[in-house]
Amino acid sequence: MEILTTLFHILCAMAPYILLGFLIAGIMHAFVPTALMSRHLSGTGPRAVAKAAALGVPLPLCSCGVLPTAVALRRGGASRAATTSFLVATPQTGVDSIAATWSLLGPAFAVIRPIAALFTAMFGGIAVGKAENRAPTPADTTAGAACPIAAPEDTRPKGFGPRCVAALRYGFIDLVGSIGLWLIAGLIIAALITVYVPADALALLGDNPLLAMVAVLFIAIPMYVCATGSIPIAMSLMLKGLSPGTAFVLLMAGPAANFASFALISREMGRKAAVIYLGAIVVGAMAFGLAIDYLMPADWFSLPAIGHGAHGHSAPGAFAIICAAVLAALLIITLFINYRHKKITSAMTKEYTVTGMNCPHCAAAVRKAIAAVPGVKEVEVDLAGKKAVVDGTAAANDIAAAVRAAGFDIVLP
Repeated sequence: MEILTTLFHILCAMAPYILLGFLIAGIMHAFVPTALMSRHLSGTGPRAVAKAAALGVPLPLCSCGVLPTAVALRRGGASRAATTSFLVATPQTGVDSIAATWSLLGPAFAVIRPIAALFTAMFGGIAVGKAENRAPTPADTTAGAACPIAAPEDTRPKGFGPRCVAALRYGFIDLVGSIGLWLIAGLIIAALITVYVPADALALLGDNPLLAMVAVLFIAIPMYVCATGSIPIAMSLMLKGLSPGTAFVLLMAGPAANFASFALISREMGRKAAVIYLGAIVVGAMAFGLAIDYLMPADWFSLPAIGHGAHGHSAPGAFAIICAAVLAALLIITLFINYRHKKITSAMTKEYTVTGMNCPHCAAAVRKAIAAVPGVKEVEVDLAGKKAVVDGTAAANDIAAAVRAAGFDIVLP
């Protein structure tokens, strides 16, 4: 019963801020032009890197969601430097997690978190840019000369009303569904730590913040937790005696770094860029963690009273309970929708090998040709892997005919 009570208090504390963040995220998705990012991310200098970091900080994408977005940016003309900056900044924070951070950890954490993401991303992006300028790869030069870069299509609905509907759907259905499992996992882990981990179990780490940060890095880098899901875990660690800087290391490294991200970045941008990406996260997390513990006033990082409510010191208000109920309902609904969608689409998704693609413009042409075939719901084209993944009821022969008409060849599954 104690763990359920703790879980309830944490959920009530976070729910109003998370719902507000989801709403802002939906508005950004529906009203910000889709071509905005690629247009400004083609350079390798500090300006393009800073733009990529600034664009990535407010976006509510976790590390699993940012990977396909970053790959699309890279194949759409973004430089390695800007793509790395975007990859470092985006999963660490977002409008939803900033609001939730304020609710559980206070304003200092909420303000420093996006600042740390911005500076860490710029550090990693500039480092990759310098390495890229020293040794440009043949793939970059030939791809750039082969054919022009196609701008990404704007898939937003037309008109204010339809965009408002799209904003609500993205914020409260798509986004909730994408991070729902990780948010639930973070809440449960936080409740388990709060209830079952003895206060003296972490005393050794609490007395040595540097050792604690290294230990958290070893745990956080291989694991995966989204930016919002990491917040209650960080709060529970602080309640058990770990320093604010150690909690901040978890907030930075947990969402931004994991083995899946490292493997995909190695494949898409090279091992050197992947190593720099991981190094930037580690150095940035340690630097800001140590600065919080040794250079900033300790009272900035005192947990707000709402965080102590998890121990039953204060009961949540009616508004917080209503928001918690709404969030719980959204989580249940979206999990059910995702389960049904996976069951329906698993039998409708097919993968094709497409030959003759040499650049992002070619991939865009293949994508456009397949998307025009009746019965195709979604299509993703992987230029590096020479693959096209098609979701829908379209016949394989119709898809093959469309690809060949566009000037490419295809191998049927």
